Amino acid sequence: MSTPAINLTNLCQHYGVHRAVDHLTLTIPEGEIFGFLGHNGAGKTTTVHMLTTLTQPSGGQGQVFGFDLHDQAQDIRRLIGYVPENVRLYDNLTTKENLAFFAGLSGVEDIDSAIQSALAFLDIEHLANKKVGSFSKGMRQRVGLAQAILHQPKLLFLDEPASGLDPLGMKMLRELITKLNQEMGMTIFMNTHLISEIAKTCTSIGILSAGKLVFHGTIAEVNQRFAHEGAIEDLYVNVLQTQQKETV
Repeated sequence: MSTPAINLTNLCQHYGVHRAVDHLTLTIPEGEIFGFLGHNGAGKTTTVHMLTTLTQPSGGQGQVFGFDLHDQAQDIRRLIGYVPENVRLYDNLTTKENLAFFAGLSGVEDIDSAIQSALAFLDIEHLANKKVGSFSKGMRQRVGLAQAILHQPKLLFLDEPASGLDPLGMKMLRELITKLNQEMGMTIFMNTHLISEIAKTCTSIGILSAGKLVFHGTIAEVNQRFAHEGAIEDLYVNVLQTQQKETV
């Protein structure tokens, strides 16, 4: 049996008395496109910050491809890529200059080859020598993706990737996510509050509410349970209403 991409047991993150992530137990097999769904403030980004080793968990256990979140952060970082909601790039540098800088930080050996491969894969070779300060949200997102895959990670984290994109940009993003998963074999962990993106892109989902995981299952299971076009929307409303009743 292969090692899961992500394996969490009672993972917690506390800020004073506030529980941002509350005993999260979750296993995501390698090869999934996993959608982490929840309202703003549910704890999705906090979870990603722990999984990408940006912050240490307050409690519980977690592994990424078998490496422990608490004491094997460097091993995890070699295996993951991360695209935040607001991609951070140097506006006065070209796409290629930005990618060269970040490739050096990531320890990429053949930087020129890695940049060429990433640009070609994402079909943005025409942006190589243009300064990113003039780019649209969608263009910056694609450069951010290029940055995140320079070292060909096994697991890619996307935090609200569709935020601020127009319909065409969202369509292109969906196609890129599927391509990264199917052609490069990357496991994808995608945070979003946009239900439509989950339904069109992901193979499995989790729903987070007030730091607690209230549902985890495959898209096939959801569609079988609700059996119509609004399956994800119905599930989301159903589980949140159920949780609210239980906490009253």
